[in-house]
Formats: sequence, structure tokens, C-alpha cells
Amino acid sequence: MENSLDNVTKHPSPGEGLGGPFDEIRPYEAEEMQQAFEELISDRQFNVMMKGFAPWLPKSPRNGLLRLAFKGVKTPLDFQKRFMKPIVNYIIRKHTDGCKFNHDLLPDGKFDDRYTFVSNHRDIVLDSAFLDVMLIKAGYPTTVEIGIGDNLLIYPWIKRLVRMNKAFTVRRGLTAHEMLRSSMLMSQYIHYAVTQKRENIWIAQREGRAKDSDDRTQESVLKMLAMGGELRELNIVPLTISYEYDPCDYLKAQEFQLKRDDPSFKKSRQDDLDNMKTGIFGYKGRVSYHCGTPVNTWVDQLDTSLPKNEYFTALAQRIDREIHRGYLLYPCNYIAADLLEGKNSRTEHYTKADTERFEKYLTGQIAKITIPNKDVPYLRERILTMYANPLYNYIAAQ
Repeated sequence: MENSLDNVTKHPSPGEGLGGPFDEIRPYEAEEMQQAFEELISDRQFNVMMKGFAPWLPKSPRNGLLRLAFKGVKTPLDFQKRFMKPIVNYIIRKHTDGCKFNHDLLPDGKFDDRYTFVSNHRDIVLDSAFLDVMLIKAGYPTTVEIGIGDNLLIYPWIKRLVRMNKAFTVRRGLTAHEMLRSSMLMSQYIHYAVTQKRENIWIAQREGRAKDSDDRTQESVLKMLAMGGELRELNIVPLTISYEYDPCDYLKAQEFQLKRDDPSFKKSRQDDLDNMKTGIFGYKGRVSYHCGTPVNTWVDQLDTSLPKNEYFTALAQRIDREIHRGYLLYPCNYIAADLLEGKNSRTEHYTKADTERFEKYLTGQIAKITIPNKDVPYLRERILTMYANPLYNYIAAQ
């Protein structure tokens, strides 16, 4: 399962970054943080964004306060702890009803281990941000590096900010040849980050979010991870993210109808920004993160004599089972399944008040959709399916 790539060493020496093979995709290193910070706070669009966060501060004092807060920040991890952790904790307090982290299946007393978390994908921005905060709170020594698609890096300040925040770049819209090279480079970087930089990695199980919440691991993601070295050294952990309410559910339903009515429909940059903003500031209810059984503890049970494609199919299906078993189910999941089926077979899991609350929520979300020829029954079915699928997959995984 190993490959090579011209002009890219498999595992560069620790500290080899500036001028190294991964410069086009990697996060900033410690010696680049100060310059990146100065460029960030000098960016006009960033200052417009900051004005929205702190409108009472004129430009100069605002940047002065940021410079003061930046003192002592040497690394991306320092930046996360100083700047991002308070912001994420604020989002948890303001826009959720609490965030749980179950890591009981990870080895006890082995905080020196590093992990590659392969996870279902609920929110463009917060999936990894919540995980960062919970890892630090649980006593782990570091957070996660994440892959972020270059289609989301629509402004220079966004690219600087995410690179300061331990993000590496995933290139989108490539030719087949370019994709092969890009995948190899990213895989080799991930192996390097885990084994030599001693970083954790978070990566979604598929490209983009599962719009209907039917979370399935793309075999291409696993094949990419295997290109740069042995999968075992990545210490893969299936990770399940469960939202009680998905604030982007109506945007996903809207996209379903737009694509149904016009198969050539494609989201715009503004659509991506709307999804990011709604995901961050929308109400999520209760949130749960659950670490499944690490892959290294069961991967030897798979039949290694299988042809390569069949092996990766079996691996993806087993990871899916771990992710599906980790769902934390809420009353709305059971209500959605009953409403879809026109039955009342799961009423032991919810009350009349739960049903009334969810129906009110559904009506409110659908009311936010303002597209032409709005098909309310179809939109309702799409949103109900989003909430029922985690239940169906959980049941199947048992």
C-alpha cells in the first residue's frame, strides 16, 4: 500500500518546514507566527470582520489590544489556547446545551500517543474546534491539525487564520494527475505530522458533509491515508459527532431541492460562507463526541488476502460501524423516524412535549427557506431524513 512521489521525501527530519516539501500545504511553524499575525491584523477585510466582533473599539486600540494579547504566543498551539479556546467555549455556552466528550475507549494513561481521528462531518468549522477544546480539557497534551479545502479559503485573512490554527490545505477541483500528486503529498504530510511532529490529526470520513446524515466513510479517504505509509502508524480512531439540532439542516434541505430542480446547480462562495456562519452561530442543542475503538486494536481481524479495493471496502465498513455505534440519540431522532414512517412505534423514547417542540422547530426551519417553487412536503421529508438516519444506522450497527 506504499507509493512514492517524485521530489517528496516520505518522512522529512523534524523541524524541516521552511523550504521543505510540505510548504505548499502545511500550517505555520513557530518562526512564522509573528509575521502571520502582523499580516492578519493589517488586513482590511479582517478588520471589517473584527469590527463586527468588537464594534465599540476603534481600529488602533483594537489592534493594540490584539498585539498585547499575542505576547507570549510562540506556536499554533499557543495561539489556539490564547485566542481560539475562549471563542469556542463561548460558542459552546451560547449556542449549545452542552458538549460531551467520551474517550473511554482510548488507552488509559497513554496521553503520549497521537491519533488520527476519522470522523463523521457535521459542521465546516466547529467539528475540529470543539474537539480541540475537549482534548485540552481532558488533559491531552495537544489539539488536532485539520485538513481544510482551499475552496473555503476565499480571502487571504481566512487562509492566514486557519494556518495559524493548525490547518493544512486540501486542494479541490484538480485534474486526475494533479489529484494523485496532491493526495500523495497530503498523505505523506499526515504521516509526518503524526509520527514526527507528534500532532493529532482530524479528518472527515468523506469529502464534504453528508447532507442527509447517512454517514459513510469514503474508501478514497482511507486509500489517501495509506499512500504515505502504513495505516497502523497513524493510530486511527473512529470519532462520532452527534448534534441534537443541526442549524444547517434547512440549508441542506434547500440544496437538495435546488439540485432536484436543476441538476447542474452548484453552491456559490456566498453559500459556503452562509453555511459556515449558520453552523457557528446557530442553535445546536446537546452535542456529543464519542471515540470508537481504535483501528489498530481490530484491523488484524480483516482479511489481508482480499484484493486492495475489497480490503478498503471492508475497512470503511468497519469504521462506519464504530462511528454508527457511537451516536448519542436524542428524542428528535426517534420522532423523525416515526413521522417518516407514519407510526408511533418509538414513543417510549420521547414525550408529547418533545414532539411539539420538534414540530415547532421543523416549521421554523422550513420557514427560513425562501427559494422559488418551495416544495414544503419535500423539504420536510429531507429534514426528517437527516434526523432519522443516525437512528437507523445506530440500530443496524448493533
